[in-house]
Order: sequence, then C-alpha cells, then structure tokens
Amino acid sequence: MSGIYIHIPFCKQACFYCDFHFSTSLKKKDELIESLTHEIKLRKNELNNDIIETIYFGGGTPSILSQLEIDSIIDAVYENHEVVSNPEITLEANPDDLTSTKIEELAKSRINRLSIGIQSFFEQDLKLMNRAHNALEAKNCLSEATNYFKNISVDLIYGIPGVSNKQWKKNIEIALSYGIPHISSYALTVEPKTALASFIKKGIIENVDDQQAQEQFYILIDEVSKHNFIHYELSNFGKEGSFSKNNSSYWKGKHYLGIGPSAHSFNGKQRSWNVKNNSKYIAAIQQNKLPIERELLSITDQYNEYVMTGLRTIWGVSLEKVAREFGEQYHRYLLLQSKKYRAEDLLYIEDEKLKTTKKGKFLSDGISADLFKLNVS
Repeated sequence: MSGIYIHIPFCKQACFYCDFHFSTSLKKKDELIESLTHEIKLRKNELNNDIIETIYFGGGTPSILSQLEIDSIIDAVYENHEVVSNPEITLEANPDDLTSTKIEELAKSRINRLSIGIQSFFEQDLKLMNRAHNALEAKNCLSEATNYFKNISVDLIYGIPGVSNKQWKKNIEIALSYGIPHISSYALTVEPKTALASFIKKGIIENVDDQQAQEQFYILIDEVSKHNFIHYELSNFGKEGSFSKNNSSYWKGKHYLGIGPSAHSFNGKQRSWNVKNNSKYIAAIQQNKLPIERELLSITDQYNEYVMTGLRTIWGVSLEKVAREFGEQYHRYLLLQSKKYRAEDLLYIEDEKLKTTKKGKFLSDGISADLFKLNVS
C-alpha cells in the first residue's frame, strides 16, 4: 500500500512563522492544476503498480481550490492508479474557507477527512501569527464541519509568546468540546528567513520560550489523554481508529509519491523532491519533463531515517528489524548509544522495541540525532 501527497502552493496571505513553499498570487493556479494532473500521469509507474490507500492535499492552503479543481486532481489519481475501495482522502483547510456552502460541497465529494488549521481560538494569537481567519471563524467552521464529517483533525500551536499555560489549556478544552477524534499539535518554531524570525530579532515579538513550550506539550498530553486520545506520534493524538493513515505511513516507512512544486517522494531506498518554484515546475511539466532531484539513500541513511521516525511513534524502533535489515553492527551501535538515555529514563525497551518514555518524548528528535550513525567504520 502507498500514498499520494499533493502540494497546493497557494495561500491568501503569509503566516509569519511559515517556511513552506507557497505563493499568495493565484495567477498561475489554472496552469498549476493542469500540471498537477499531468505529473500524476507522467509518474504513474513510479510506485510499481502499488495500490493507493491515502490521498492527501497539503500546502499551502488546499481549501482555496474549488470543488471542481479538487475533483479533477482526484480523478487523475484514479485514472492512473489502482485505489483501495475506501481510501483516506484528506484536505487541509483553513477556517475562513470553510463556509457552510463549502463544507456541504466537500461532504458530497470524495474528501472524507478534514485537517483544519485552527492553530488557536484566541484573537491575539491569530493576529500574532498573521492567520487569515479569526477566532469566531475557527469556532463556526468546527460547529458546521462536525455536522458533515466524522473524521476531522485540528491543528493547534503551543509555545506562542505571551500565551500562559492557563490559556493554552483553554485552547485544548475548546477543541475537545467539538468532539473531534484527532489533534495535531506543534511547538511554534522560529525558522530562518521568516517574518517571525525578523520580528523577534527586531524586538517586535518576544522570543519563543522553550521551557514554556515543553510545559505546554505535557499539558496537552495530560488533557487529551483524559478524553481517550492516544499519543501515537510526537505531534499527533488520535482516538482509537482515527489515526492519520497518511501520516502514519510516513513514520512506518511506507512508500509515497509527492506531486506538485516542492513535494517529496520516498520509495524506501530513494528520496526525491520537486523544484521549489511554481513557474519552473509548470514549465517543466508542460514539456513532459520532471523537475525532480533524486537522492539514493545509503544503508546508514536508511538506518538513521528509521531511528528518527520510529522514536517519534508509539511503535518505536524494532531492534530485530535493525539487526535484520541493517546488520548486527548497527544493532550493537544502537544499543550502545541508547544506553545513557535508558539510564536517564528517556528511553526504554519493551518487546524488543526501543521507545521514548513520557519524559523523553519532547526530546525525541534530539535523542534520535545522537543515535544516528555517521559512518560504517
């Protein structure tokens, strides 16, 4: 089973913290959609006839597209791939796009999962991040969407400057009050060359407090667990049966095809990515050329990737798999490198799986980096 990710590189306005590839100009939207459907056709054999179980519209802001535009892309997937009878088809959406009419249209389409970029239910937070929606739109869209969709995920951001733990807890409580089955939550990160980084450097916005972000991360874990959410990946929490199949496939090392400018693909041994420029992407596709760079992953690269993704999840890193697929040398190295973290109660071994403790979850990316193998000597 494989998945297809479709990158829609358009937004109404730029969020101050975002470093994803997007454009606020829609002039090339029609050409780009044609190019997306054509790229799907050009790359129809890359997954070796593997069956598609997930289709994910990310961005950017996919909800900026009309229903006809969304349908044309989904049609292209079905025309060029075998798709399971009930695939998970997710659309990332912003609250300001999710009017009653839009939600009704989506409910009649093949979209069966919404990932809504709420980020916060408080006006001052949304203004600080330069979100396109307001707090009322955030609440209204959830009230309406839950009438039509059972499978809804909400994005929330913690560690926002000036947001107290009490206010963060209120954000969580509001989200849970709508009965949603999934939450994706991320610490506000200051990426280079973003407006947020510039504002912090100039003293316009106070810097992110890592300690407070960590506190709010654990508040989130405690609050959602009271509502039977499972913390199945570092940034993702879902009720039983509502885990994101698309995201889970990434962490489990399944193959996926990335369509659109800046989109990444992975086939187990090779990673590739499209050019990060709408005009160059369109021009290449129109000439039946793929604007792709490819990287063949060494055994060490594959091991490092497996450790990084595995430690982020409840499934952990299989010691048996490391020995079988990468060799005893890697197995011994992993046990040796992880020893100090196990002694510090940050990692533990259960059923031959190396996993993070609750204490170690927030630090999992840093721990993973220390478990990486830099060479095979």
